[in-house]
Amino acid sequence: MLFLRHPLLLVPSIKATKQTFALCNTYYPGGHGKSNKGNAFRHAVWNALLCTYSLKRTKSKQKSVFWAQKVTDLYEKVTNNNELDELMDLQNNAVGRLYFFNYADKKESELINFIFEKSKVAEKIANAKDIKLYPANMVYIVS
Repeated sequence: MLFLRHPLLLVPSIKATKQTFALCNTYYPGGHGKSNKGNAFRHAVWNALLCTYSLKRTKSKQKSVFWAQKVTDLYEKVTNNNELDELMDLQNNAVGRLYFFNYADKKESELINFIFEKSKVAEKIANAKDIKLYPANMVYIVS
């Protein structure tokens, strides 16, 4: 239903998703499907790329960020994560959109490298309260 309302954003969204998995398999081979730093990278880079690729259609950073949030919030609703995993994913999604805002005028490779470097220093959390301590950082649960 979401893509029926915004058909021109379907192709950029698919491209962002495919690129995200390719990058994850390069930077975190075999380790981005768990609640670890690779997962934090995956969520942040997916959101940043959704924003980047949709920007060519929306012509607005804010509209691109709104689109990425709609797509990824919907994704979180349909997955059956436990509460802490979902909060972690939502945090990393938001951080990816924030990084896009700061790097929208840079090359895509610079944005990706920045997110990768930030993922290496993501903050380990144990509960929902911990997430609030790191509003602009990626977070993860397990090493």
